[in-house]
Amino acid sequence: MRMMKSLVLGAVMAATAATAQATAKPGLPAEKEINDGLLVVAVADKIRRECDSISARLFTARAYLTDLKDRAAEQGYSEAEINSYINNDVEKAKMRMKRNAYFKARGASNLDPASLCSLGREEIRKQSQIGLLLKAK
Repeated sequence: MRMMKSLVLGAVMAATAATAQATAKPGLPAEKEINDGLLVVAVADKIRRECDSISARLFTARAYLTDLKDRAAEQGYSEAEINSYINNDVEKAKMRMKRNAYFKARGASNLDPASLCSLGREEIRKQSQIGLLLKAK
């Protein structure tokens, strides 16, 4: 009888551990949708800061960021986890690298405001998600 209880208890514990692992969050760095959205914001922000002829659609950008935070919260991340991730210096550096790679792939450079202006005007013209966060002055 004792052996049966041990086996049942062991099976229950194994099932509980497996369930906990299956429902565990992968961590915000692994959340593709969230990170793709943050890249959009990073690209638009750099363009609007470097290009005098382009500005931000501030209310649209704020709503977009709020939507990203809401999606992360829906996936089980706390506000503290979200803010910690967004403000993490290592993650910021990784995002700058992704942003700069995005620029390079489109013939622009983070060090060349003219190329960023050209890219920004193209994004606005295409009405891409980046373009929707920007407006020509």
